Amino acid sequence: MHPALSVILFTTASGAGYGLLFLIGLLTGTSFLPDSRWFAVAAFALSLGAISFGLLASTFHLGRPERAWRAFSQWRTSWLSREGVASVITYLPAGLLALDWIFRGQTLPWLGWLTAVMSVVTVYCTAMIYASLKPIPRWHNPWVPVNYLLLGLMTGALLLQALLALFGRLPAEVSWFSDVVLVVALAAKLAYWQAIDRAPATSTAESATGLGALGRVRLLEAPHTEDNYLMKEMGHSIARKHAGKLRRLAIAFGFLLPLLLSLLCPALPPLPGALLAVLAACSGLCGVLLERWLFFAEAKHSVTLYYGAAAV
Repeated sequence: MHPALSVILFTTASGAGYGLLFLIGLLTGTSFLPDSRWFAVAAFALSLGAISFGLLASTFHLGRPERAWRAFSQWRTSWLSREGVASVITYLPAGLLALDWIFRGQTLPWLGWLTAVMSVVTVYCTAMIYASLKPIPRWHNPWVPVNYLLLGLMTGALLLQALLALFGRLPAEVSWFSDVVLVVALAAKLAYWQAIDRAPATSTAESATGLGALGRVRLLEAPHTEDNYLMKEMGHSIARKHAGKLRRLAIAFGFLLPLLLSLLCPALPPLPGALLAVLAACSGLCGVLLERWLFFAEAKHSVTLYYGAAAV
């Protein structure tokens, strides 16, 4: 699949924003978060800002972005529509929680819990946009929703850790949680890569054309004199050696470096510790951007069987 920048930014930014919003909502009213109104301003500005940026970026992948509102009407059958509806609904408890915290200096735990639940629902709907597509075997995989949820939680935890460190209130439990989520998310990502690498082909040129009984099927002549939409969007391919290199970079910047920096944060004075926490969050986001690019670039659509691919 063609790795469109708009969709990569959408899934990375919104995932991180919802991950941070989930943790803020879950920890509302606890001693893990400072009571400071300025912390609330920074936390909600970062989380809702990342979510809004991601959702706006996603519209640029549409042929007619001004018609994006029509997607909301198909929630009965479309995961994309469900994701849009869930994202709008999430703004309501999150906005009320932010206003109550910032202007009244109070927090209502039930608003935080509702915000957390809706954040999970929205990210799950985003993941199912891809996991529900049977013509793309590498997406139609049970590890896809797991990875979307864990990567969102991971980047959200790194952002929360950075915020708390900048405000000089980083509990050891938050750092430990970030470390554990990094390890679990890495394990899930490796499991996904192993699953798609070992999975047998679900379709071949023979099964797609129904000519398998006659022998091996191959493309005699290209159906077009130039690339069409399907070939540009569905026919992107990446060499295995390049994919392997990018996977290693994604692991290094997305998981290992943030884990190392996160482990060092509590052992350092406040200012250096805060700097490392910010670097850990930036590294994690860069790694997820690479991972998300690979998620799209390595996917193969069954339609490519009619354009020369031997198997999908």
